[in-house]
Amino acid sequence: MPPTPAKRLAVLACMDTRLNPAVLLGLEDGDAHVIRNAGGFVSDDVIRSLTLSQGLGTEEVVVIQHTDCGALGPDADLEESVRRSLAQIRASDEIPRTGQVRGFVYDVYSGDLREVGG
Repeated sequence: MPPTPAKRLAVLACMDTRLNPAVLLGLEDGDAHVIRNAGGFVSDDVIRSLTLSQGLGTEEVVVIQHTDCGALGPDADLEESVRRSLAQIRASDEIPRTGQVRGFVYDVYSGDLREVGG
C-alpha cells in the first residue's frame, strides 16, 4: 500500500473512543491519514503531521470534534472551537494551500455528523 492516502485526505479528530473517523467518513484502510489527540485540537505536533501528510499527497483536511468532550468542558462553544482549529490550519505557513479545510461536529448521542461553516 502506498504512503499517499487514496482519498488524498488527512483527518484530525479527538481520541475519544465514541468517535470513529473511518466509520463516520466511510473510509477504508489506506484512504486517509488520521491524526488523533485529546479534543481534536490543532497543536504544533498536528501542524507538523499535516505538513508531512501534505508532502505525501493529501489535499484536503477534515477536523472532527464532538459533543460531551472532556477536553472542551461543559459550557464550551463547540462550533467556535472547530472554526478556531480551521483558522489555525489555514493560517499555518507550513501547510501548503492545496485543497479544502473542512470542519465537523459529531454528536455522540444522536450519531449526527454536522458540517461547521467557517
